[in-house]
Amino acid sequence: MSYIEVEDLSFYYDNEPVLENVSYHVDPGEFVILTGENGAAKSTLIKATLGLLKPSSGKVTIAKKNAQGQKLSIGYIPQQVSSFNAGFPSTVLELVESGRYPQGKWFKKLSERDHEHVKKALESVDMWNMRHKKVGELSGGQKQRISLARLFAKDPDLLILDEPTTGMDEKSRNDFYELLRHSAHAHGKSILMITHDHEDTQKYIDRHIRLVRKENSKWRCFHMSS
Repeated sequence: MSYIEVEDLSFYYDNEPVLENVSYHVDPGEFVILTGENGAAKSTLIKATLGLLKPSSGKVTIAKKNAQGQKLSIGYIPQQVSSFNAGFPSTVLELVESGRYPQGKWFKKLSERDHEHVKKALESVDMWNMRHKKVGELSGGQKQRISLARLFAKDPDLLILDEPTTGMDEKSRNDFYELLRHSAHAHGKSILMITHDHEDTQKYIDRHIRLVRKENSKWRCFHMSS
């Protein structure tokens, strides 16, 4: 069973082909990276997969249930999340804690397990010591990290991450990749990550998908290779 199954997906901007006949899959329990040169429409492919953009043709199937037979939960972090302005009222801790609230139950009292999960999530992106800071006071890179921490606190089955390590140093990146590998292998999560750091990730990942330009084409046509 795959959590993501994409078959012959094509996407056009104003009749110009951007993605052409793309097929790929992501299964539970694996950490997969998606790479490609600048302009290779990696983010476009992710958005078309999630239904944020409508493909021109092809088929996209997102699993309804996870490996345990429960409703599949999805977490998506787009590239460079930094939209929290200086007046954003919540602290880092409050924002990440909100990831533990069930949908529609914003005032539920968090359990001890919830608090432990939040702490681990913040520690995983090296932001625990800044938990009492106002979100609006953080740098763009720090906002990216707490968005990731909130996603980890939510604990989705399928994680889709677009360049999540922007602003991280080498140690933080490696710790982060180790966390993703552990999440996939020990907890059965399905992880798809866009990255330029394909060499640094090789010892952590299960599969590498590349978007490459189709030869002898006037337009930006791409296909998949393993």
